[in-house]
Amino acid sequence: MPRVFVVALPAAGLVAAGLLAGGCAAKEVPAFSADSALVHVEHQVALGPRVPGSPARDAAARYLARTLERHGASVSLQAFEVDDPYRPGRLRLINIMGSFAPDRGRRLMLAAHYDSRPWADQEADSTLWTTPIPGAVDGAVSTGILLEVARVVGARLPADIGVDVVLFDGEDYGKEGDLQYYLLGSQGFVARAAGYRPVAAILLDMVGGRGTRVQQEGFSRQRAPALVDFVFGRAAALGLDYFEPVEGTPVYDDHVPLLQAGYPAIDLFGYGYGAWHTLGDDLDQVDAARVADVGTLLQSIIYDFSYPAR
Repeated sequence: MPRVFVVALPAAGLVAAGLLAGGCAAKEVPAFSADSALVHVEHQVALGPRVPGSPARDAAARYLARTLERHGASVSLQAFEVDDPYRPGRLRLINIMGSFAPDRGRRLMLAAHYDSRPWADQEADSTLWTTPIPGAVDGAVSTGILLEVARVVGARLPADIGVDVVLFDGEDYGKEGDLQYYLLGSQGFVARAAGYRPVAAILLDMVGGRGTRVQQEGFSRQRAPALVDFVFGRAAALGLDYFEPVEGTPVYDDHVPLLQAGYPAIDLFGYGYGAWHTLGDDLDQVDAARVADVGTLLQSIIYDFSYPAR
C-alpha cells in the first residue's frame, strides 16, 4: 500500500445513490470463519514475497485462481505487460477475477491486491530498503478474507446479486515518490474491463493488522458518500467498533482508478499500521479478531445487499 496522499482526484461524473443501511438482522447471514481466512494468509506468506514478475507471485496467482475455481467461481486471468520502470525489459502482471452467478446483471465487486512490496523503504536501516517485505497485512490478509468470503458465497449464492472477487497485481510496485508506478493492476483492470459496471465496489487494504482501525477514507467519502454511509451504517448496526465513522486522510489506492472509471467504489483501509512497508509486516502482526470483523461485515452486506435503496 502506498503512502497516504492528499492529492486532487479528477472528476468522473459519479451519481450519488440512495441509502438503506437497515435490515441487516432481518436476513440470515452465514458466519464468517477467521480461522479459514488465516489459512490463506499463512499460505501466501509462506510462498515468499509476491513481487510482480517473481516465482512467488506466479505461485500465488495459481493458488488464488485455483481456490476461487474450487469454490465455484468462474475464473478469468487478466495478464498484461508494462514497461518495467526499474530494470530493463517488460513487467508481466496478472489480475484475477472470480465471478459468482456471472449471468446476473446486478453485481457487487470485492477487491484487494495480492502482490507484496519490493522495497522495505520504511526500515530505519537504509541498507534494507531494497529488500522485499513479507506482506502479511499489506496484501495477504485482505486476499485471505476474500477467499473465505468466496467459499461461503460459492456454497450459498446470495438471492439477487452476482459477486465478483477481483485480486489486483502490482499495487505496491512503485518506489517512494514514484506515484505513477503504483496501482498498476487496477489501472490495467479498468482499461481492459470494457462494459463492466458493478453496482458497488468495495476494496480492502491493510485491514486486520494489529493496532489498525478503519475510517471513512477521504476519496471514498468525497466520491461515493452513499456507499460509505451504507457500509459504515451496517458496521454500526452489527456493533463492529473496528469501523470508525470519521473521515480519514485520502489514500492513493486501488479504488482511485475504479472511481476514475465511474465505479461507485470505496476503500476499507486499515489506518495506523506500525509495520507498514517494513520487514516486520509478518504473521505476528495479524489480528484475528479484526479479520473476523471485516469478514462479518462483508458477508452481512452480501446477504442483505439493500444498496442502493430501491
